[in-house]
Amino acid sequence: MSISVHDQYPPLNDRPIKNTVCLFDVDGTLTPARRSVSPEMLALLQKLRNKVAIGFVGGSDLVKQQEQLGVNGANVIDMFDYCFAENGLTAYRQGVALPSNNFVRWLGEEKYKVMANFILHHIADLDIPVKRGTFIEFRNGMINVSPIGRNASIQERNEFEAYDKIHGVRKELVEKLKEKFADYGLTYSIGGQISFDVFPQGWDKTYCLQHVQKEFETIHFFGDKTYQGGNDYEIFEDSRTIGHTVTKPEDTIEELKKLFDL
Repeated sequence: MSISVHDQYPPLNDRPIKNTVCLFDVDGTLTPARRSVSPEMLALLQKLRNKVAIGFVGGSDLVKQQEQLGVNGANVIDMFDYCFAENGLTAYRQGVALPSNNFVRWLGEEKYKVMANFILHHIADLDIPVKRGTFIEFRNGMINVSPIGRNASIQERNEFEAYDKIHGVRKELVEKLKEKFADYGLTYSIGGQISFDVFPQGWDKTYCLQHVQKEFETIHFFGDKTYQGGNDYEIFEDSRTIGHTVTKPEDTIEELKKLFDL
């Protein structure tokens, strides 16, 4: 009988630091934005996992998190006790899938179509320096909207981020959507460099807490977009978590070493 990777670590309820889980945003917290995790971070997470339960909670789908975190062929589902892709709409506990949900099923196909058409018309009329492809990316628990397009190169992403800070392209579109679809019950969250997420109210990163709050008394969360309007804000501010703001993976490493004597 083969031994699970999860069996190489102490049982969740028997880690040296009791009743504690550490949850991490991905982009800007565990990895540079859309880049791969460093060997130093992976080594530290392994050490941490021997002391407390660990998990990631990201807005992207599991495929993207596998690309960033699952280096050298490692399966991201085995690397963490909890994997919360799409804010926890796709969720795993020690390799076992947890119940899921779906954005379009919740909203309804007709409402979604009206909204998608509105977004695409707005982006078509935008006069911005560069446009690439995939302006609306459909995910399980949300849609991700990018005025420049998610196929932009790293350099183009950096340039758009700088442009957007001056011209507020994403902020303007979010405000129009809030006004146009006020009765849809949606939340808009600007995160990363080039896009923003649209999801049902309550389907932000706090959605994942339902899967850990009964098992753990202490829930640490580490994120870089913890300011109001950022996609880490709700879980950072939630009364169930102890929030930690970082600006880059090196901050996360320093904070973990200090907090958990690693």
